[in-house]
Order: sequence, then structure tokens, then C-alpha cells
Amino acid sequence: MLKKENIFQKVPDKLPSELFDTLLQNDAFTLERIISKGHCTPGGQWYDQEKDEWVIVLQGAATLRLEDRQEPIFLQPGDHVLLKAHVRHRVEWTEPDRETIWLALHF
Repeated sequence: MLKKENIFQKVPDKLPSELFDTLLQNDAFTLERIISKGHCTPGGQWYDQEKDEWVIVLQGAATLRLEDRQEPIFLQPGDHVLLKAHVRHRVEWTEPDRETIWLALHF
């Protein structure tokens, strides 16, 4: 049976930590919705993932930092980036007063 959902619904009023919702998953990929509100990667921590990751910001704004790139990457609605496997990266900033909603495709 077909189930209609909306990516902007079911956003909690309070977000003590980032929210990760797996929307679709199979052997080849995982698609998740991420909701941030003032969240960032803890200091000194880097993501170093086994798979490529494509991310797009649908709402809000965020800043990413790649370990091998001096300038941060500012993302606003519609902006997307491809993070190749093992490119060390971190979320430096997300809007503190508004939810930032991302889609992340790991493949």
C-alpha cells in the first residue's frame, strides 16, 4: 500500500540532539532525513565514512568544513554537495533558531 508522507512534518518541538530518520534503505544505499537546530559536530571530531554521501539542505542553513579545504562551505536551501568516501568533514554550524532539514544519500 502506498503511504504518503511529507519531509517537513513530524519535526519535534525540541531537539536535544540531531535527529536522523532513515527514509529508504537497501544493500546499495541509505537515504536519511537529518534535522539540526544549532547542532554541530563536537570539537576535534571528523566524519570519515566508508561510503560516498550526497547531502542537500531543504530548509535552514549550515556550514560544512572539509579537513583538506581551508574555506568552509555554506549551504542554504537547494545547495548540495557530494562528499566522497573518506573525505574527512564536519558540521561547523547550523541555524540555532530554526530547524535545518537535510537529505543525505549514502551510497
